[in-house]
Amino acid sequence: MTDITADSLAFEPGPVRPARKTRLRWRLLTGLAAGVLLSGAGYGAYHTLVASHYVTTDDAYVGASVAQINSQVTGPIARVAVDDTQMVHKGDVLAVIDPSDARITLARAQADYQHTLQHVSQYYAQRAAAAATVTARETDATRTAEDYGRRVTLSESGAISREQLTTARAAAAAAEANLTAARETLQAQAELVRGVGVADHPETLAARAALEKAKLDLSRTVIRAPIDGIIAQRKAQVGQTVQPGQTLMTVTPIAQAYVDANFKEGQLKQVEVGQPVELTSDLYGSRIVYHGKVAGMGGGTGSAFAIIPAQNATGNWIKVVQRVPVRVALDPAEMAAHPLRVGLSMTATIDTANTGRAN
Repeated sequence: MTDITADSLAFEPGPVRPARKTRLRWRLLTGLAAGVLLSGAGYGAYHTLVASHYVTTDDAYVGASVAQINSQVTGPIARVAVDDTQMVHKGDVLAVIDPSDARITLARAQADYQHTLQHVSQYYAQRAAAAATVTARETDATRTAEDYGRRVTLSESGAISREQLTTARAAAAAAEANLTAARETLQAQAELVRGVGVADHPETLAARAALEKAKLDLSRTVIRAPIDGIIAQRKAQVGQTVQPGQTLMTVTPIAQAYVDANFKEGQLKQVEVGQPVELTSDLYGSRIVYHGKVAGMGGGTGSAFAIIPAQNATGNWIKVVQRVPVRVALDPAEMAAHPLRVGLSMTATIDTANTGRAN
């Protein structure tokens, strides 16, 4: 006979029922779905209220209107005062070309100018002399005409011979011809000085222009910085003979740098001039934030102005998203505090919620 003890009467739990497992699984799936929905709703709200108002690109680079320094006169370089990476200010001497030839040319131009002043002054003296000659010829013509008239009267009475009458007629005709020639000479001399003085005579002006050109060429032997910036690509060497238009170096205006941000074409729908832009550089990292404004947008995509543009009208065609350069003007104070260099990489974010017109 089997003994019944307290231990044998204790409750032993059996396996979980299928209905309980189903309920547990349903609760887990419901929680997961709710989490996904809440996450999606949160992201949608964030995108609608915040993210959709900003466009960002890391395809952005620092640029500047570099000043190219060229020689404007011919001659050997006597001195080079700067080197690459050196900071210069507007008016600083960059290089000096031997001024010997320019000084000789200037001395010749000064002599030519003085000679021209003397030569033009002679025109006025010659005009006065021509006027005096006309007066003398008029007197001569009047006298010979009167003499011929008297001899005609005497010839009619037989008091003089025919030869004397002919001589008087010839003298009167010669005096009249001389008067005509004198008047033509006076007119020619008057045309040389009509309406002008010695200082503003065309020949004087031409000589003065040549003198000013010689002075300018002499001043151009000293090459100065046109803007503040940093020297780059220095090619000038002492003793090198340079020609007009030959590049010697460049000056990069760091304080006037800008950023060209290349946004995808689908990001530009709401971009307008004047909208605020925040930028960070790879040089300083995200701890330094630059502030700027949209200054303008390019007139075409980068590929449209490429040396070899894309030929999309071909059999094998793959659509490529195009980018349009957006010019961003930077805050000069921030540029002075944290200078940038041309070509540095930047990340630009435009606040498209700002219409830009209020700026």
